[in-house]
Amino acid sequence: MAHVPVLLDEVLAAIRPREGGLYVDGTFGAGGYTRAVLGVEGARVLGIDRDPTARPAADAMKRAWPKQFAFAEGPFSLMEDVIERAGSSGVDGIMLDLGVSSMQIDEAERGFSFQKEGPLDMRMSRTGPSAADAVNHLSIEELTAVFRVYGEEKRARRAAQFIASAREDEPITTTLRLADIVSRAVGGKPGRVHPATRVFQALRILVNDELGELIRGLGAAERVLKPAGVLAVVTFHSLEDRIVKTFLRARAGLEGRGSRHAPDIQPGPAPSFSLLSKKAVEASEAEVDANPRARSARLRAAARTTNPAWPAEDSGLPGVPAYSRLLELTS
Repeated sequence: MAHVPVLLDEVLAAIRPREGGLYVDGTFGAGGYTRAVLGVEGARVLGIDRDPTARPAADAMKRAWPKQFAFAEGPFSLMEDVIERAGSSGVDGIMLDLGVSSMQIDEAERGFSFQKEGPLDMRMSRTGPSAADAVNHLSIEELTAVFRVYGEEKRARRAAQFIASAREDEPITTTLRLADIVSRAVGGKPGRVHPATRVFQALRILVNDELGELIRGLGAAERVLKPAGVLAVVTFHSLEDRIVKTFLRARAGLEGRGSRHAPDIQPGPAPSFSLLSKKAVEASEAEVDANPRARSARLRAAARTTNPAWPAEDSGLPGVPAYSRLLELTS
């Protein structure tokens, strides 16, 4: 199944690609957003993706648009370096699609799917600790925190306990074995969401440091966007959406201000973004019918003001093992 870019028309309406404009597709994947932007005569795109399997699509795009497209392999949080190497001091728009692509899920050997047998991997960059490393090395308390916060799994501790018990017999190394263990721990009604869904989501987020990457990437986008340049972010679960919403509302001056109930709160820096809409944009019924993946998608977009970027923020989440902890356990 080919990857279909979600909310494509809405993303294009937000960033308004134009002749001479330079845009970043920070989650290039199969290049759906990039292809649409390059369809605007004279528009240019810098594609970024940390998944090495994106390279063939990027190479094909480069052949088709040799002067308008360039690609860099790596995380989008490093977009400042990519833009600097491209000889630009700023960009006119940034697109981020934070979902796992159907290409990744469909490849059993990538270990993203709980419905296909494969190695318990889940690494987008194919480097660093895997999901198998996480389930076999983290303590019950650490796994519980990961499942509860990153997966919003109500039976997080029970899932962690079942995993810890199972790995005493032999290491957990495959997707279907983990899915079976979690299914027995969590339970669920037939026809509903698969009981392993939230645990698999949590492990994927941990292994790829997705929330830390998102926070760092939002800060980088703030620093590289030109005045009136637009940041458009498509999210697929509530954790991502809350981070993007909080970031943009704060940068737009809509959070943390004093009131008659708390008059002593000092105002923050001048707003660095202006929201394009107060609420997230969701997919139409027609798009959801054509692409069920779009059902949970949310688009938030904002335009850069002329004010300076805010100071960088801490990317850690209290009580949850950071990616650095996983590196420490597996080094």
